[in-house]
Amino acid sequence: MTAFEPKSLRSYSQEDVQQILHLAIARQADDKDTEFSYEQILEIAAELEISPDSLKLAERDWVVQQGQVQQRKAFDTYRIIKFQKRLGNYAIFNGFLILVDLITGGGISWSLYILLFCGLPVGLDIWNTFQIKGEEYEMAFQKWSRKHQIKKTISTVLNKWFKALQA
Repeated sequence: MTAFEPKSLRSYSQEDVQQILHLAIARQADDKDTEFSYEQILEIAAELEISPDSLKLAERDWVVQQGQVQQRKAFDTYRIIKFQKRLGNYAIFNGFLILVDLITGGGISWSLYILLFCGLPVGLDIWNTFQIKGEEYEMAFQKWSRKHQIKKTISTVLNKWFKALQA
């Protein structure tokens, strides 16, 4: 489309409209601290002929998506902390072996082989920890999420049980 086409000939797909509006809103609110009230969102939706019911459903979907994003961030943080602990254990164990090798033999000889041999699982661990896409990541996330939900459910049930006993 050129700039010389009459306005009446312009037409856009739904995806194009979403992208254009997204860019316009981003330009309008250059400051990240700018927030829109729910009334402003309702006004924008009304101007775009979006029903309040559709807006409420979209907001509910957005809240669910934000929850999933937060859950994935928590999972990624959990994986990194777990990796850092294993890396610390690797460093302490191999540092001790190198120290023993230095004290007993006057140099580094046999401990270097153990260091390299133990380094392979650490390299694989790095790969698995920082790979955040793919089926293996999804399976690990689902497993963590189920485990997290079970803990939350048990905690809730126990809290209700203890409150009932105290009453």
